[in-house]
Amino acid sequence: MAFSSSRISMSQCAFPASNTQVFCCNNYVSLPSLHQTSQPRSSSIAVSAHQNNGSSDDRRVVTLLDYGAGNVRSIRNAIQLQGFQIHDVKQPEDIIKADRLIFPGVGAFGAAMDFLTKQGLVEPLCEFIKQDRPFLGICLGMQLLFESSEEKGNVQGLGIISGVVGRFDSSQGLKVPHIGWNRLNVKKPSSLLHGIERHHVYFVHSYRAMPSAANKDWLLATCNYGEDFVAAVKKGNVHAVQFHPEKSGVVGLGLVQRFLYGDGLSAMEEKEEVLKKPGEHSTLAKRVIACLDVRSNDRGDLVVTKGDQYDVREQTDGREVRNLGKPVDLAGRYYQDGADEVAFLNITGFRDFPLGDMPMLEVLRQTSEKVFVPLTVGGGIRDFKDKNGVSYSSLEVAAEYFRSGADKISIGSDAVYAAEEFRKTGVKTGKSSLEQISLVYGNQAVVVSIDPRRVYVKNPNDVPFKTIKLEQPGPNGEEYAWYQCTVSGGREGREIGAYELAQAVEELGAGEILLNCIDCDGQGQGFDLNLVNLVCDAVSIPVIASSGAGAPEHFSQVFQKTTASAALAAGIFHRQEVKIAEVKEHLLEEHVETRSYSLLSEGARPSVYAKQR
Repeated sequence: MAFSSSRISMSQCAFPASNTQVFCCNNYVSLPSLHQTSQPRSSSIAVSAHQNNGSSDDRRVVTLLDYGAGNVRSIRNAIQLQGFQIHDVKQPEDIIKADRLIFPGVGAFGAAMDFLTKQGLVEPLCEFIKQDRPFLGICLGMQLLFESSEEKGNVQGLGIISGVVGRFDSSQGLKVPHIGWNRLNVKKPSSLLHGIERHHVYFVHSYRAMPSAANKDWLLATCNYGEDFVAAVKKGNVHAVQFHPEKSGVVGLGLVQRFLYGDGLSAMEEKEEVLKKPGEHSTLAKRVIACLDVRSNDRGDLVVTKGDQYDVREQTDGREVRNLGKPVDLAGRYYQDGADEVAFLNITGFRDFPLGDMPMLEVLRQTSEKVFVPLTVGGGIRDFKDKNGVSYSSLEVAAEYFRSGADKISIGSDAVYAAEEFRKTGVKTGKSSLEQISLVYGNQAVVVSIDPRRVYVKNPNDVPFKTIKLEQPGPNGEEYAWYQCTVSGGREGREIGAYELAQAVEELGAGEILLNCIDCDGQGQGFDLNLVNLVCDAVSIPVIASSGAGAPEHFSQVFQKTTASAALAAGIFHRQEVKIAEVKEHLLEEHVETRSYSLLSEGARPSVYAKQR
């Protein structure tokens, strides 16, 4: 991969929210550099009078401070969707000349501060903010405004706002990272957050700033996740948010629009006026995720497929790969229908040359232009050698997918091997794909996909793995079962249980678990609630239930009877046997908090939501 990089010290790094979470390290990693000049200029630059980038026509330009970690393609797409051009910060003077500046912070607190310092950007950035010029910080871009962060010690921030960024307390059962859709409690009027308290917005972070008397003059909105934390700040023209507007659907796009254009209401906001404000939320919304299994068919076309118990071929003489549609088209439809996330699992790609899988990279790029909710991609992300013997790291593979529009990387078989080794030695080598990617991009960016199958036993002492007592006996009268993890698309069983694997991958840096079940896959009889409870009890990170959904009732069951944070389905959505809107409406009827159609009053559906959400 040809990209310039700068060696960035990440000792004492602290994670803030967004595309970074639980980032721990005491070494150096290579991140794409902000620019290719040899040395940054001195930071002793007088940021004086406001300067335009050029003529009046150039005022539809926004300056973007991207320090090179994680996915910023979506914020770029959101900006361009509003008709603005993007000018990237390549040197300190670019901040001085900016009309408006967006800092979509992605990565670790310590790494970001180290980078800003080395590139000579701290002083011009602080002066830009102190001069009350239009600024929007996103996620880490908000956290860096505070005095310091507690991750791995005490890392100094920009010191614009009083307060320390600390980690959520998971000691009382709170799942950390805080991933998903939550609502805001807006503290004072703001055109930026006009009407947004009626909606859910997307968060992903392990660390947060707390409201206090010292920062109350900055406080614009809070959010509750176990406790109230700072969700948005504002003073004059300076704004920053903990959530990701570029991943918050049409609501988030409205926020970006308001920042770019300034005063005045958008057409979307005018339509919002007909909506009725719902009651106050009490919990993090449960997520409904659409999953697209993507592979090449026998003619080489990239298609969405779906199997029964992992068999994706038609039961005909030709045994062709089942074709349920085109990936980009289906992803766009699910976004419009109200999916909270979209996952692509490349079930045959990457096998020989992951970085050469250009069609899948292009799918991500095109999808990110029209889908403004989180995107996950998985399949074969690992260290490998090409046919010429050239080695590539899983980190390089992941980096290419983040740059193409992925927010999360899903790791399957490689995580199983890493967990087996960790359980055997008790040593974190830092060499597995799971450890490498979570180290650089944060654990919230890494999902581990677990593919277990039920193994029946008569006595729980017969196996060294966590078992469950069955409600109905097994085929030979067995009263217990354990869940054996598999690799290679379910084709090979391993001597490790789902419970043990989940605990190991959390230790190694996973931020979320995608929990499949081979026995239930494609059966339409509901999720394996025993398995979901087993794994939820094993970890303190969010769990996504997968495999077996056949009706809207199955989603309410898994949310009411387990602590799963999200539920995923594929075939029933592809074949339109069940629509996402039906699932959302059913969840609302069952008093399960979820995003989307809870926004609408008396069943009315303004076209902006029917089309976008």
